[in-house]
Amino acid sequence: MSMTTHGGPGLPQERRLVTEIPGPRSRELFARKQAAVPPGIGTTLPVFITHAGGGVVVDADGNSLIDFGSGIAVTSVGNAAPRVVERVQRQVADFTHTCFMVTPYEAYVAVCEKLNELTPGDHEKRTFLVNSGAEAVENAVKVARHATGRQAVVVFDHGYHGRTLLTMTLTAKNMPYKHHFGPFAPEVYRVPLAYPFRWPSGPDKCAEEAAALAIDMINKQIGAENVAAVVIEPIAGEGGFIEPAKGFLPAILDYCRANGILFVADEVQTGFARTGDLFACEDEGIVPDIICTAKGIAGGLPLAAVTGRAEILDRVHVGGLGGTYGGNPLACEAALGVFETIEQEGLVERARHIGDVMLPRLRGFQERFPAIGDVRGRGAMTAIELVKPGTTEPDPALTLEITRRCHAEGLLVLTAGTYGNVLRFLPPLVMPDHLLEEGLSILDKSLV
Repeated sequence: MSMTTHGGPGLPQERRLVTEIPGPRSRELFARKQAAVPPGIGTTLPVFITHAGGGVVVDADGNSLIDFGSGIAVTSVGNAAPRVVERVQRQVADFTHTCFMVTPYEAYVAVCEKLNELTPGDHEKRTFLVNSGAEAVENAVKVARHATGRQAVVVFDHGYHGRTLLTMTLTAKNMPYKHHFGPFAPEVYRVPLAYPFRWPSGPDKCAEEAAALAIDMINKQIGAENVAAVVIEPIAGEGGFIEPAKGFLPAILDYCRANGILFVADEVQTGFARTGDLFACEDEGIVPDIICTAKGIAGGLPLAAVTGRAEILDRVHVGGLGGTYGGNPLACEAALGVFETIEQEGLVERARHIGDVMLPRLRGFQERFPAIGDVRGRGAMTAIELVKPGTTEPDPALTLEITRRCHAEGLLVLTAGTYGNVLRFLPPLVMPDHLLEEGLSILDKSLV
């Protein structure tokens, strides 16, 4: 399948190593970074990028690396998708900002209309725009509490929802996200996630048992009548690309419906064609009351959205929602370019194709490499979990070593997982097949 090159005219779609990784210019820039930026801002691979697009990133030393990260699922349509670039360039010459709450502009409304149309469910919806995934999740909780008159929020093991006070509280993992950053927000409760690979009685019983346990904990420890919202990622992202066992999400949704609890889907990492559906909850027919989106929404410009049932969002008083930069006109135009690109280039189907290429190769690796305990994912959101062979004991050291080998060979990969033992793969949906295959071959050679 041939793909349009997105990354400026003439950016070759090839892996090319002309120095060691990182090269001298990147090392020089990284030294400046260390002197100017606090170490709390980590770096996965210290190469400084000058150009990017299609399936490659090009660094300051002229190395061209295969990109299996997409800026953490952000540049799904490419790093410089033509429709995004054209719209942003036109808008930046007209005006960069007015604040939508002061004097509005059409692009904001157009983005909201499109999200109301595209997100799951045919009910009447409303959307408002903010700057980041964390801000979207925080606003979803705010709206849910306002609409229900309740305070408690239920989240799940292995979940990640952001770095603000509330979303850090919603997040399950201590290091690095919560360590020494407390005290945390009140009225947040955590219940088990249906994690098939690690469920004690095995994957076949996982969905039913996990849902029953979660519901029992809510009933006993919180009381359903006190819960404003359940917040869940349809596939847990930072937690290790955990796809809940089939049947778990519908069971939780049914419980929410029966008890007046709002079901909030955090689709920040899974949204916009990434999983082979436009939104991951579509896989089991889940229609959330509120859906949070960000990352892949605007091709790399800061934008996020909260979309929900009209009767829920319309309850909030005038002035209760908003923010100075929310729905910036440049980001809105970028988002409209993203929607056009996904539709006109068939990127939902392209994500499925990527999954059809990657998952069989990864399962083949698993047969030959006993440290791969699990292969999972959907579409262009796949992962392998690394363990001590014959056990489920996590092996984060091996995970880092494989990552290091991939990086040295010019393949950018990311880690994830509650135990730091998952390699996750998020190639741009516009990556050409030959780079996808070459990246998998590099991974294969790194699994020793």
